[in-house]
Amino acid sequence: MRAVLVLLGAVLPLLAPAGASAANRLPSWQPVPTGVTAQFRGLSAVSGRVACVSGTQGTVLRTVDGGRSWSSVGPPGTAALEFRDIEAFDAEHAVLLSIGPGTDSRIYRTDDGGRHWRQTFQNPDTAAFYDCLAFFDPWRGLAMSDPVEGRFRLQATFDGGRSWHQIPAAAFPPALPAEAGFAASGQCVTTSGPADAWLATGGGAQARVLHSGDGGRHWSAAVTPLPSSASAGVFALAFRTPWQGVAIGSDFANPTAPGPAVALSGDRGRTWRTPPQHPAGYRSGLAWLGGTVLAVGPGGSDLSPDGGRHWTAFDTGSFDTVDCTASGSCWASGEKGRVARLRR
Repeated sequence: MRAVLVLLGAVLPLLAPAGASAANRLPSWQPVPTGVTAQFRGLSAVSGRVACVSGTQGTVLRTVDGGRSWSSVGPPGTAALEFRDIEAFDAEHAVLLSIGPGTDSRIYRTDDGGRHWRQTFQNPDTAAFYDCLAFFDPWRGLAMSDPVEGRFRLQATFDGGRSWHQIPAAAFPPALPAEAGFAASGQCVTTSGPADAWLATGGGAQARVLHSGDGGRHWSAAVTPLPSSASAGVFALAFRTPWQGVAIGSDFANPTAPGPAVALSGDRGRTWRTPPQHPAGYRSGLAWLGGTVLAVGPGGSDLSPDGGRHWTAFDTGSFDTVDCTASGSCWASGEKGRVARLRR
């Protein structure tokens, strides 16, 4: 613990004013009431004032005042859908994903802050199940499905989610038996830079990460040391640069299992290693805050000041996902309408 506190004192100036004690350098979550009970696994932080969350019962909320008030902005007639992922580019433009088998997997886009939505994709294949989406920039993005006929399925957009095009199955290595993604936090696909993307998997004999270095046209697979089963694998990925990444997960059916819950890569996801420490149990969401990594899950929140090698718990509340802006504003969301901002 002393070594971790020394690291915190050296590497976390963003998290506390100079001169604060080691204990006070730990951040905390400041709840921002939403007035609803939906479970929010979708979250997109735009700034310290603007954020969107999405979840069960077709619920989509938007704030433009730092969480003091929320507007319900979900597409009409979608109360039966689960919106597990949302990507907001600014206060007005966002892309929204509902998950599920067959036609329950849909994508919507808004250009006016959620006052109006246009459905731009509806899954026609009963064997497909879309889990999450991510964007390289406001124009190019990817939406990930579980495997169909032994290969992962991916839709690509080049116009900000206004239209989608399926990437050929031959672009992917064969999926393992029972391998799939987890729609737990909207982070089973992630991007970094103009061309690198990664997919997180579990469910099969191995928990793997698939990587593309050309914008999603070709993919290769790497094995991680995380456990894999029907309820275990890699649940979230976050890359600080195209080279430096963190994978997190473990077993949601056994959330206090000893792990390992974290794997690190320094070579664009080609290889993964277990760090000296990891959070105590299953975690489903990840975000970079400068050189610090934040992790959240139903069992609490943790931070690593050294890129994922050592971890310290700082909150015991339940969250499913976390997102931070480039300017250092972080939000988390989860069950029973819980949303919070990071207080440093």
